Amino acid sequence: MHDHSKYNATFSLRARLTSLGFAWRGLCLMGVREHNAWVHLAAPIGVVGGGLGLNVSARDWCALLLAMALVWLAEAFNTAIETLCDRGEPGFDEAIRNIKDIAAGGVLIAAVAAAAVGFLTLGPPLLVLLT
Repeated sequence: MHDHSKYNATFSLRARLTSLGFAWRGLCLMGVREHNAWVHLAAPIGVVGGGLGLNVSARDWCALLLAMALVWLAEAFNTAIETLCDRGEPGFDEAIRNIKDIAAGGVLIAAVAAAAVGFLTLGPPLLVLLT
């Protein structure tokens, strides 16, 4: 039986800040352990630089930020799934391989969609600037 007492506890700012600390730790672990996360960090740096340089609209910023967040969200879930799978089955297992490949496919979907949003958002003003 699980102890659900934390759900009945009164609100605590300290507990919320502690939770934020756990979330930050998770992001740091992902950044250190996952080389693909480095790529997913480099791309937004370029996108933010491009958006600032091209003076994109607030609506365009919303699209760009949502696309970048989607990739990071997918990468976080992928990393969590891979970490859990590796802990449960350190050797080769076909089912675990399939699970990890499916999770990685989710990251690929998010990354391709984000790249499309980036090209559609930054491409036209960049073409105007270059012509």
